[in-house]
Amino acid sequence: MRSTRVCSVVLAILAAGAGCGSAVGSTAKANPANDGDPEVFRAEAGGGDESHGVAVTFDAVERAQIAALAPARLPLAPPDITNAHADDDAAAAFGQALFFDPAFAGALLEGDNDGSSHTLGKVGETGRVACAGCHVPAAGFVDNRTLGEQVSLASGWLLRRTPTLLDVGQAKLITWGGRHDALYNQPFGPIESNKEMNSSRLFTAEQLLRRYKGVYESLFGSLPPLDDASRFPALTPLTTGCKKVAPGAAPDCHGMPGDGKEYDGMSADDRDAVTRVIVNAGKALGAYERRLSCGAGRFDAWAHGDDARLSQPEQRGLKLFLGKAKCVTCHAGPFFSDQRFYNVGIMPRTVAVVVIDTNDHGAAVDLAAARLDPLNTKGSYSDGDDDRLPAAVPPSMEGAFRTPTLRCSSTRPSFFHTGHATSLEQVVDHFDTGGDPGGFEGTSDIHPLGMSEAERSDLVAFLHALDGPGPDVALLKAP
Repeated sequence: MRSTRVCSVVLAILAAGAGCGSAVGSTAKANPANDGDPEVFRAEAGGGDESHGVAVTFDAVERAQIAALAPARLPLAPPDITNAHADDDAAAAFGQALFFDPAFAGALLEGDNDGSSHTLGKVGETGRVACAGCHVPAAGFVDNRTLGEQVSLASGWLLRRTPTLLDVGQAKLITWGGRHDALYNQPFGPIESNKEMNSSRLFTAEQLLRRYKGVYESLFGSLPPLDDASRFPALTPLTTGCKKVAPGAAPDCHGMPGDGKEYDGMSADDRDAVTRVIVNAGKALGAYERRLSCGAGRFDAWAHGDDARLSQPEQRGLKLFLGKAKCVTCHAGPFFSDQRFYNVGIMPRTVAVVVIDTNDHGAAVDLAAARLDPLNTKGSYSDGDDDRLPAAVPPSMEGAFRTPTLRCSSTRPSFFHTGHATSLEQVVDHFDTGGDPGGFEGTSDIHPLGMSEAERSDLVAFLHALDGPGPDVALLKAP
């Protein structure tokens, strides 16, 4: 049975569209006065120093916005026709086991992997990277493990911050730039990246046969004879993945398309069989991830009549969220995201001492790659096509990134796709000033908001009210 409970940890905001501000939280006491009208929410006035202490009424338009943000019951992840197993309990349990299993990973490559608590092991070690290594369940499925808590160190350093998986089932285009258009095809990215798992689809399929044959076949039918080395060359944790051979030279890869070796040497039918095994594992992972949700928080309780659940600063922050700060323009709907892509004028900074995400074209490149991907929802590996991929990638996608959900945002350790902001106050300041003046790809969609210090504080206060209880604790560990 799918869980609707959720997490009081992590993450926050970021990308938003034209004029979108973003916010965060605090506490105090609410003003329960409604002037005798149960349909009118009242709070102390809307934010500036000059308006504190002045009662403000949420008008009909604002009440409608509040109702859209806080329905009586938060919707479950919508049906996913690309994955016939999306809502299957057994598939979700299998996906949960895969999520926590590091046995599919190749060798750690980056020398900063020194075995300390901020790493997953020592350079050269294998079987150290699982999905849960960077999507840390206790941290709201973001990464608070790496030194600096900004970007992730798996086999190597990643350039973009690890996004939350809470409420990822509400999205049809996955990751910061929309590189993947389904949860079932997203795992191919980390599996075959030498900065993440440093593995391959061939080795992963062989490991599935060794470790999960029974449960896989109960869900998806017979596995191919992956232990027949005459058809499927045997790989080990040390031989799978990609290794650098010389500065400027192409890496030496094994077990994936383009390797010129094990994978490319198989017949077309056997390559298809291996890929389909990983697609099915991805469908199980997707079934699990669809159950991860933040859940309703104090804002929802307040919106449904519990006046004491929001402090006066939080209520003033809500007024700003709907009005002057224009946050609701992009952070819309029950999960506070329109799931679209915007350029919010972010100049990359150096994070984790050595990492800087320069020349990142965002959705302009990622969406284009998703449209050409043979694993996408229009291809033969999908169980259905709902036209989620754009027909074309417009110029506005240059340097654009997906609007993240704001639920369960208050304790996120870092923000933006770059991870360079380390407090929600910094994020709010970014949007209030209209973003950075340059140093990023494309054209920014945001403009200065002109908020006072008190207004920024109230806006930051509001987002704390969006924290929910988190997923059922049974979903936060290996089954």
